[in-house]
Amino acid sequence: MEKGRIIFLNGVTSAGKTSIVEAIQERDDIFFYVVANDLFQEMVGEKYLRENYWKYLCEVIIMMYHTAKLFSDMGKNVLIDGVLFEREEIAPHYGQLLEILKDNPLDVVEVYCPLEICRKRNIIRGDRYESQSDEQHEIMAKNVKYSLRVDTSLHSSAECADIIIKELFKKQN
Repeated sequence: MEKGRIIFLNGVTSAGKTSIVEAIQERDDIFFYVVANDLFQEMVGEKYLRENYWKYLCEVIIMMYHTAKLFSDMGKNVLIDGVLFEREEIAPHYGQLLEILKDNPLDVVEVYCPLEICRKRNIIRGDRYESQSDEQHEIMAKNVKYSLRVDTSLHSSAECADIIIKELFKKQN
């Protein structure tokens, strides 16, 4: 069985990852299952997250990668909506991602948006604090090998979805 493609959308909060996921899922030409940091974080009770946020978040992130691998191994395409952090609890995060998914077709897409725009989006959302994107930017993994970069300050979510599908799937053919 051919393995499904895994596309990891990596960017700070409010960069536009989830909006791109939604735009890709609206397409008729391709289907992806979605795994996301936010969804997996919800698997941990608030009590535990308050006690040791990073310990539990890092554990579920690794489980998320194994879940993406399982779907891919079963021939299903997967979108990962996440952030590659480098923190002691998960270091080397990017290395772990690559190790877990070493036998699966993986593309990491940088979802970029200037931090000043992310700050404004955080305020509008109301479920993030203003400087959250800045804080995530500071601890994001460096030296990530990206297959592609999309800029949500220049393109709509649907345009970014089109770019991702056209660029990554034309490589395959």
